[in-house]
Amino acid sequence: MDGVLRCSRYAFGPNRLHFCGPDANREIWDYINDGYTDFGLQKLLMGFEALYPYLKRIARSNNIADPFDPRVVEAYWIGNPLLDTVDKQEQYDFFIDDLRLKDKLPSKRFHLLENRIQNGILPNHNFHVINVPKKMGHQGMDATENFIDSCRISWGKVLAVSGPSITLSYEPIISVNNKLMFGTPLEKIIIRRLEADYDIEMLTEGQYVTLHWDVPCEVVNERTVQLLRRYTLESIRIANLTN
Repeated sequence: MDGVLRCSRYAFGPNRLHFCGPDANREIWDYINDGYTDFGLQKLLMGFEALYPYLKRIARSNNIADPFDPRVVEAYWIGNPLLDTVDKQEQYDFFIDDLRLKDKLPSKRFHLLENRIQNGILPNHNFHVINVPKKMGHQGMDATENFIDSCRISWGKVLAVSGPSITLSYEPIISVNNKLMFGTPLEKIIIRRLEADYDIEMLTEGQYVTLHWDVPCEVVNERTVQLLRRYTLESIRIANLTN
């Protein structure tokens, strides 16, 4: 899939809730609905506070010219080996210079982030959601268990489809004794829009779908699920070392 269009599918959920990016949810949805991209969509995505800086960081570290290269987009939203080329000092400088977290976080919270960087880094979305003590672009909302589970990129296996309702087998992130972990799989019902002729509208039992703020993003294969699980677990491991 085109990197810009794939990126917009993942950015749509929080933008719909006015958590991230410009007030352009209708425009983003129209692009997704039409399956069409141009510089206008790129410009909208560049307006997201953390998204575009992360894409640029991953691209620069891998000598990739286009931040919306499909490999870079996958690394940011899902996780792939491109993340392994960013070292701890680069990530620290990125938090200081690009995201200006030292200015935005109370000193105690920034010190916690520094400790987490020493334990490992993954310059992507789920690492940021799980390991940055205060979320950018969310009115200063703290990283509660429910917030983390909703804001991270998650996945589920389709159990049933009934009109706009999709029932998934879903593993939530929970907190036990102040440690994050995956909980027992449960059934989760999400609602899709029935306006566009693309993969989300043609779901069938047994397929996997990714989610962001309970909005279905795309149909994925088992390889993608395993990548997402691997990098999410690593993000959890890093966070738990300093909780």
